[in-house]
Amino acid sequence: MLGKGTKLYSIFRMKCPQCHEGDFFVSHPYNFKHAGEVKEHCEVCGLKYSREPGFFYGAMYVSYALAVAVFVTLWTSMNLFFPWIESWAQIFIIIAVSLGLTPYLYALSKIIWANFFYKYDRYSSSQGTGERTDRISV
Repeated sequence: MLGKGTKLYSIFRMKCPQCHEGDFFVSHPYNFKHAGEVKEHCEVCGLKYSREPGFFYGAMYVSYALAVAVFVTLWTSMNLFFPWIESWAQIFIIIAVSLGLTPYLYALSKIIWANFFYKYDRYSSSQGTGERTDRISV
């Protein structure tokens, strides 16, 4: 399910959507100096990550959906498994977890958005070097 060639592999390992080998981000999501900063090109296959100026603005919708999913999951879990927790404490917990996950959700939304537009190509990893040993040419 999380094998190379699936979108989930690219998303959770934060790898290039096309070759699944090159890193998508400049650094880890919690490195606040470069938080969410996407590389310009894949160092393995040469894919340009941003198709056009403002390409990642659409990731805001993905980020919103992820934030709502976290909120609903936390709120439902607390009310089902910990019904004795006061409402104000639930709000505090939800805010604290949401703030803690913000850098990760920001990065996750960008890689999910990119995976909507690029698909895996197992031959792309050798594209930059010109070596295509596993593809038959006619």
